[in-house]
Amino acid sequence: MTMRSRFLPHPILSPLLAGLWLLLTNSIAPGQILLGLLLGWTIPLLTLRFWPERVTIRKPFTLVRYTGVLLYDIIVANFVVARLILGNPDRLKPVFIELPLDLTSSLAISLLANSITLTPGTVSARLSEDRRHLLVHVLSENDPDNLIAVIKDRYERPLREIFEQC
Repeated sequence: MTMRSRFLPHPILSPLLAGLWLLLTNSIAPGQILLGLLLGWTIPLLTLRFWPERVTIRKPFTLVRYTGVLLYDIIVANFVVARLILGNPDRLKPVFIELPLDLTSSLAISLLANSITLTPGTVSARLSEDRRHLLVHVLSENDPDNLIAVIKDRYERPLREIFEQC
């Protein structure tokens, strides 16, 4: 372990945690900035032994694009779910779909499951024991095969590019 990685084990996570702290406190006061930087540095340092693998981001710009796509999908899904719920609830067609996974990294699978759950109208329900399928509950879906294709294209493929060697 190099000197830099010993004192800053997750150089991307640290500023993200500091930024998240500033968003949560809704303040850019010098004290909050200092506390955010301190938390961003100490949390990864103190939790280093709990990380099962070293995180390597192979394509950082793909990660930025992925984050933008996810935020956009969350915003759009909020309106879609509101329309479904406030409209005629009898039109809802809830369904469980089994999403086949190409991902192998625990981190990438976890991020995919969390991305699905963060998007209103979908919830990751279970990962199969062999880690090859993810059970997803969908609030209303007429074409499960299309939804599988969308999830694989918008979420799984970029996560594979970011965290795994393709």
